[in-house]
This record gives sequence, C-alpha cells and structure tokens, in this order.
Amino acid sequence: MRLDHVSFAAGPDGLASTAQRIGGLLGTEFVDGGVHPRFGTRNMILPLACDTYMEIVEVLDHPASDKAPFGQAVRARSALGGGWLGWVVAVDDISTLESHLGREAVKGNRHRPDGTELLWKQLGVNGLLSDPQLPFFIEWISSPELHPAHGASGDFSLACLEIAGDPQRVSEWLGHSVEAPLEDVKVEWVAPNGTPGIVAAQLQTPNGLVRI
Repeated sequence: MRLDHVSFAAGPDGLASTAQRIGGLLGTEFVDGGVHPRFGTRNMILPLACDTYMEIVEVLDHPASDKAPFGQAVRARSALGGGWLGWVVAVDDISTLESHLGREAVKGNRHRPDGTELLWKQLGVNGLLSDPQLPFFIEWISSPELHPAHGASGDFSLACLEIAGDPQRVSEWLGHSVEAPLEDVKVEWVAPNGTPGIVAAQLQTPNGLVRI
C-alpha cells in the first residue's frame, strides 16, 4: 500500500491551459497522458520521485463520463472551478479491499498518445464522491515499466499533502493506519472548513518548494 498519484481537476480554461498554468508555477511541463475511454476523461501527467505522479484530468463530452463515478467526480470538481480532486493509493491485491469495503473493483484503462494501453483495476471512487478526504485505490495490471512515474528524474517530488479531514476516518477506510501509504510524504491534517479533501500539495522542485 503506497501513494500512487494525486489528481487535480482542470478548471474552466480546460486541460491544456490548467496544465500550462501549474507547470509554469513548478517550472516544468506536463505530458499528454491520453484518454480513459471507460471513464470519459483524459489527463496530462507529471512524473514525480518515489514512483508517484501528479495528474491533471478533465471530463470529455462522452456518455461514459455521465455513467462512470470517476467521470462524475471530475465533472463535479471542474464545475466548481477545478482544483484538487483526490489522492490514490496503489495496492498489490485489490481483492482484500473489495472484502473490506464490500464492493467490487472496476476495470480501468488509458490509451497513451503513442498507442500504448495502460490497464488497472480501481475501487472506491464512490467513497471519494461522498467524502473527498478518502482516497481511492488502484491495482496496476500493466507492467511496472509502463507506470506513469517510471523513469522519473527525481527532480520533482511530492513533499507534503495538506488534507482537511480526520485521519482516523481515513484509517478506517484504508483498513490500515493512514501512515502506511504516506510514509514518504508529510501530511498536515487540518479541520475541514467546508468540504473535506486535499487543500494543497507542496512539491519539491529544483527551484525550491512550491505550494499548489
């Protein structure tokens, strides 16, 4: 169980402009990640150290985005002006969490611009929809060499997550102490002043710490 990635919903200016704006703050560029056909979304990504990455995601004008919980979550966050959508925990065997949460994982895939297809299973997006402090889960089916963070230079890393929420509630959701997937990332828990969830992320860059 480890932190896999953090997800940011594009604002009203769209995916490319949001990625350009955040990339400018960080001093780097996001790369085109491709389309999630099952979810009706697409993303741009920034590989980070420690096998993690940041994605910026937008919803497409596609029937899947109305049916799939992930598409619904992205659409709802973007409708509010965009911003942090959630955090995602990778596990080796998602069936344990299926038993713990009493629901089944769904298949996910993404077609990269080079034609490569990434495959995984994911679980828990409905939990994110109802309580945005909760992560959802992913079990990668594709080989590690295809992971979005594979080969990352290490110049950029996630230093800290600021989450409005209750660590005890998140631990219950995980079935483990919340420290388990976040051992390499500092977390600052703050009392929710409105909607719970990620308030900000601090990323270490060659030019210093940047808070998004």
